[in-house]
Order: sequence, then C-alpha cells, then structure tokens
Amino acid sequence: MINRDVESVLARHTVRRIVIVGPPLVALFGIARGVDGAIASAIGLAIVVGYYLLTGVMLSVAARISLGAYHAAALLGFFLRLGLIAVTMLAIAALIDVDRPALGITVVVSYFALLAWETVAVAKGRERELEWTS
Repeated sequence: MINRDVESVLARHTVRRIVIVGPPLVALFGIARGVDGAIASAIGLAIVVGYYLLTGVMLSVAARISLGAYHAAALLGFFLRLGLIAVTMLAIAALIDVDRPALGITVVVSYFALLAWETVAVAKGRERELEWTS
C-alpha cells in the first residue's frame, strides 16, 4: 500500500528516536548544571519534538495541495519553523527561570542528531514503509 503522507511518517520516525537521544542529554545537563539544567534540557527536547511533528504535518498537507505548495512549505516553512523555535525559546526564557545554555544546546544538538539519524536510516533503506512503489 502506498503511503501518501511520507513526511508525517518521517516526522514520527524521527520523534520516536528522542527516547534514545533525549535521556543522555537530560542526564548530561542534570550532572553538569543540576536540576535546572535537566528541566531545561527536557523542555528543549519537547520543543524539538513539536518542531518535527509540525514539519511533518505542514509538508504532508502541502504535498496534497500541489508541488508548488510543497516547495513553498519546505523552503519558507523551514525559516518560519526556525523562527518559531527561537520565539518559543525566548518566550520560555522570559516566562520562567530556565537554564538558557542547557535549553539552547539541547535544542541544537537534538535537532541535528535526530536529523542525521533519520537521514542515514532513509539512505540505507531501513524505512521500508516509505517505499513509493510497494
């Protein structure tokens, strides 16, 4: 069966891996910066999970509309979502006393670690349900 929401599937695969990437980051910041660092790291992981899920939904919806909408969502949406991450982090930092370095480093490290992991998995053919010809 052909899965037409490939982007949402990719996002869910990426988010599932947070259970492997997340705990070491929370533990690292818990050890290095205390409870505040661990809490900030957990908040950062939640932001990244939200980013990936939002990305999957946006791209899946845009792909159903048209190729032009998909391209616009991919390019312009990327910058909008990065801006949303920045605004979210700034809002959290303004509303609660959060360990900003732990929050920022967790967001950047987990974002790129999850992106790289999913890229390698797709490139090596480990994501069989993404086959368009099956």
